[in-house]
Amino acid sequence: MRKLRTIEMKRLTIEEFREALKLPLVVVLDDVRSMYNVGSVFRTADAFRVERICLCGITSTPPHPEIHKTALGAEDSVAWQYCPSALEAVQQLRQEGYTVLSVEQAEGSTALPSFVPEQGRKYAVVLGNEVKGVHQEVIDASHGCLEIPQLGTKHSMNVSVTAGIIIYSFARELVL
Repeated sequence: MRKLRTIEMKRLTIEEFREALKLPLVVVLDDVRSMYNVGSVFRTADAFRVERICLCGITSTPPHPEIHKTALGAEDSVAWQYCPSALEAVQQLRQEGYTVLSVEQAEGSTALPSFVPEQGRKYAVVLGNEVKGVHQEVIDASHGCLEIPQLGTKHSMNVSVTAGIIIYSFARELVL
C-alpha cells in the first residue's frame, strides 16, 4: 500500500468548493474561546462541505494566525458569518427553515446514534463554550438537543472533537 500524494487526491479548488453542492448543515459556535478550536472546526467543515459556520459572541473570526494554524486555509473556503449572539443566529436560522439542534447533555436529549437526519431537510447544530457549553436560552430556542454518549469519567469532550463527530454523523447519513 502506498500513501497518496496531495496532487493525486484531486481536491477541489476554493472556487470549485464554493460552487459545489454542500451538506445541508450550518455549524453555530456559541462563545467558543479557543481560536485553535475555531480553526479546527473550519477544517472539518471543509472536509465535509458544510454549508457555513456562524461565529457567535466572543468566538473569534478570520483572518487570524491562530485560526489559520489549525484551519490551514479552510477559513478561506468555508462560508462564515458573525452573529452577536448564538440566540440571534438560532432565531435567524429558524426563520430560514432550519431544524436547530443544540449539542448538549440535557433532559430529553437524543443520543446521536439514535438520530437520523431526514433527506431534504436543512439542519443547524449549536456547539457551546469549552467550559459552560451551550447557553440555556439557546437550548430553549432550539428544536431539540443531540447528545454524544460517553463512557468515561469526564462529562464533556473538546468542542472541535465534538464538531468532528457531529459533522461526520450528518455527512454519513446524508451524503456519504
